[in-house]
This record gives sequence, C-alpha cells and structure tokens, in this order.
Amino acid sequence: MPMITDQSPITFADPLPEAADVVVIGGGIAGISAAYFLAERGEKVVVCEKGRVAGEQSSRNWGWIRQQGRDRAELPIMIESNRIWRGLAEQTGEADLTFTPCGNLYITDDAATLRKYEDWRDMAKEHQLDTTMLSKAEIEEQYPGIKGNWVGGMITPSDGRGEPFVAVPAFARAAQRAGAVIAENCAVRTLDVEGGKVAGVVTEAGRIRCDRVLLASGAWSTHFASNAGIDLPQLAIRSTVARTEPVPEFVSNNVLTPGLSIRRRADGGYTITSGELAEHFLSPKSFKYFGKFFKLLRSTGKNVRLHLGAPKGYPGAWGNPSSWTADEESPFERMRVLNPDPSPVVVKQIYDRLPSRYPAIKDAKLAEAWAGMIDVTPDAVPVLGEDHRLPGLHIATGLSGHGFGIGPAIGRIAADLLSGRDPGHDLTRFRTQRFFDGTPLEPGPY
Repeated sequence: MPMITDQSPITFADPLPEAADVVVIGGGIAGISAAYFLAERGEKVVVCEKGRVAGEQSSRNWGWIRQQGRDRAELPIMIESNRIWRGLAEQTGEADLTFTPCGNLYITDDAATLRKYEDWRDMAKEHQLDTTMLSKAEIEEQYPGIKGNWVGGMITPSDGRGEPFVAVPAFARAAQRAGAVIAENCAVRTLDVEGGKVAGVVTEAGRIRCDRVLLASGAWSTHFASNAGIDLPQLAIRSTVARTEPVPEFVSNNVLTPGLSIRRRADGGYTITSGELAEHFLSPKSFKYFGKFFKLLRSTGKNVRLHLGAPKGYPGAWGNPSSWTADEESPFERMRVLNPDPSPVVVKQIYDRLPSRYPAIKDAKLAEAWAGMIDVTPDAVPVLGEDHRLPGLHIATGLSGHGFGIGPAIGRIAADLLSGRDPGHDLTRFRTQRFFDGTPLEPGPY
C-alpha cells in the first residue's frame, strides 16, 4: 500500500478562483463526494485540502462498504451509498472506483451479541435488505477456514468492498473533470463572516468569496469550527490496521469475528485488524466533552485505551494554539497529513491471533501496518447539515469510522442541502442542534 503522506507528490494543484458558489474544506471521501455531485449539477465548487486528497482516514480505513450493522437512521443512507458505489466506476470512467460485491459476515461466540444481530436483522427487513442469520452448523460448513466456538452469525450478501487509497483520489479526478477546482497543500485558515452569514473563506493562499461552505475535515473539523466560534463536539481515536502479503484466497467476505477482522484486497492480500482497540489521546476537548461522550464511553469502555497526550501537532494536542487569525499560520499548515504510528499492541494482537482464528493463512506475513485518526461524535453517527448558528456553514463530519462506505451518499446529500434541494432522507438524528437542545445522545452501533 503506497501510504499517502505529506511526502506524496501533489497531484491536485488547480489555481484558486477569487469566488465560488461553494468551498469544501477537506479532501476526504465526504468532501470529494460532495464536490463531485455539486460540480455535476453546475455549481462552481472549490475543494481546499491542507495536505493530500485522502491522506488521512479516507485512505487508511478497512475498505468495507457495508450496510450491515448500521445505525437505524444511517441505514437508508448507506443503502443509497451501496447503489452509488455500484455505478461509480462506469459513471466516472475510473476503474479504481470499482465496487467488489463480497458480502459482509459477522460471526460471534456470544449469545447476547447474537441476539443483537437478530434484532438488527429484523430492523433490516423493514428496508428489504438481504441480511440472513447463520447457525453454528452453517458457519462451520460454509466457513471451515474460520475457527472459533461459534453460536451463530449474520451475513448481508449485497455488501462489498473497495480500495480506499486509490478510490478516493480517483473520485477526485472525476470531480475535477466535472468542473470542480481541487487544491492540495492549501489549508483554509478560517471563515469570512459578514452580517452573521458566511461570506467566504481565508486560505493560506488568499481569500475566496462564497456564501456556502462545507466543513468536511474529519478529525480536524472540531478545531476549525472552534476557531470560528462554533462548538462542535467531536473527538479523535487512533485505529490500527495491517495488510498481509499476497496469499491464496480462503474467504471472500468482509469478516468480523471477536478479536480479528479481515477483508480480501485487490492485491491478493488481506487487510486485517483486531478491531477492538480504540486509542484516544487526551486533550483539552476530552475534558470539555466528557459529559457528552459518557454513554458512548460506558458502552465501549473496555475497548478504549487512553493516552496522556497526543504527539505534537496532532488535532487538539496540548500546546497547539486554540485560536488564530486569518493572517497567522494555522495548525493545519503545521500538520499537512496526520500519519500516526500504528499501535504495537494491535500489531501484536494480529500476530498472536491470526494462526488460531484464520489457520488457512496462519503463515501469512504482515507486509505493512498503519494507523488513522477517526472522527467520532458522542453518539457515533455523523453531523450532517447546515449549522444552526451560522447560515451558510454546512457540516459533514463525525463519520465515526463508517465514512468510506457511506461517503458517496453523504456527499450527495450534502450537495443537495448546499443547493437548496430536498435531500430525500430524514436527517433529524444528524443535526447540529442535538448536542445542545437536550436531546438524549443515544450511541449507535460502533
């Protein structure tokens, strides 16, 4: 996997216009998708990416395109995203946007977890999704290469996979051909606000006039918003993943099992992770938002490891400036691409568990391990829509580890909202007001 870092060549260097209809802050899957759909309908859109398109979590994720296990409010959006993914390669002419149908398989050795799967399957039936339950005997018969003391599982055959580190840049090329302006190494420092409304942005290369902005900056979104006077509850966690060298295929599905999850890769290897350790580096915002994150922490606490402080330059790290002006260098220019070290704990878990869980590839060598910082909201579902405090500021962030698969539909919806169209989905659960109007914050599946 050729990791995208700040040392990667700049491939998107369009000159910035003086004015645009929409400026997108962030070149990840959500921002690029929105730019594509905006450009397709004739909007003048500019994407400003502080580092490299897909340089952070959008290229570092598992590559699953799954409907299975989604939050009830997310599921209709993900079903749409599945449909979009299936047509993107043909629609854009970009082979790297290929959707590979493979199905998503969850297997468990815990009866309580199996009951949750059954409840989710019942909900999925309301959407005519093709999810079915699997018995212990069916798992043992159909998946002899996956070992465990199983009680059952579920599978959604219509789910699939993609290759993140090539797919998102390919989507950016398609957006560029549709008319979007994309500029890497171009941080937006702050918003330009006049009369209580968005009037533009100030980048490190100058001002762009516009009356609509989409903030889609992943782990950095809360810090950009805070500097603009907008409270946006979100924290970042480190997730570690590895890939094996090419090995014979023994299972084609995306597979989640206790302690080890995999997906088949186009290069003949498997992406693999323990999937159970979320690492959070404590920062001032950790304490500010503790109350809002309490339910999520309680439900996932055994899988969360806290570190005293993030390395210098990480989002919100101690010592980072909490505010800056349009004339000052921003934290986004100091950390072009967030490239965290992988967790040695997770890498060891993979090595230790691989032979017993997936004996068919017990001798597979790990070719590479990497990590990304995931933007997580207090209820583990996105923020999507126009901010209730600042007209013209739209937000698509907090995708909470679900972003790659759901990204195209998030972008389509954001484009509709930015264009004043009906998005076609109930977005009540994703509104910015929910963090402040007394709405109980009930965590979705994470």
